[in-house]
Amino acid sequence: MVNAVSISKVVKGVIDNDLSLQDALSRKYGNYTAIARIIKPKVEKDLGRKVNFESLVTSVKRVKPRFQENAGGIEGVLTRSVVNVRTDVAKLNLEKSKRSLEAARNIMASYQEEFLQISESNSAITMIFDQKLLEEIHKKFNDDDVLDEQSDLAAIIVHSPTEIVRTPGVVLSIYAKIAENHVNIEDTVSCFTDTIIVIRMDDVARTFSTLTDLISEYRAKSKKRQRGVIQK
Repeated sequence: MVNAVSISKVVKGVIDNDLSLQDALSRKYGNYTAIARIIKPKVEKDLGRKVNFESLVTSVKRVKPRFQENAGGIEGVLTRSVVNVRTDVAKLNLEKSKRSLEAARNIMASYQEEFLQISESNSAITMIFDQKLLEEIHKKFNDDDVLDEQSDLAAIIVHSPTEIVRTPGVVLSIYAKIAENHVNIEDTVSCFTDTIIVIRMDDVARTFSTLTDLISEYRAKSKKRQRGVIQK
């Protein structure tokens, strides 16, 4: 009994620390056996011993992920979210340097009326903008600055209420839904209440449909819950 309790506690801890597993369990698209196989090495490491696989699967089935506890918050955000599409987008990845940073800032100031997103990491700068500006913007940088250049992209923009800033799991729900449809996210950036997801143009139709279906699903759940409250 002690062993069984220990396994359950560790399994819950592992799943509670992995939002993707919580999402898979809460929305019931995760396979218990597959999840048990994924977390088995971590569970055994935390316990310091080997575990019986069937006991592990049983423990996974019993977990009520914390992700569910916040379902109302996620639902509240997604029911009030809208999806827009920006086609013909390009992306420029640049080596971060004083020169490229200065050029990027000048571009941001010069193209305020255009669709333009700039993000930076410790070593690189990423610019996402209308494809019609690609040649013009490229000329602002030396060829040595350019790490990668892509065109024929699209930006899926999910605009949400301000509650998204304080609600964990919303963006995960969006990304997970896209991944379920085997669409690769070329780039992504969060700008206050907008979640911007860059994909290939070929994937626009099914990604847009996937996300609008996700929002419709949450709206239907919300209406059903409200009807239940009214009837009570």
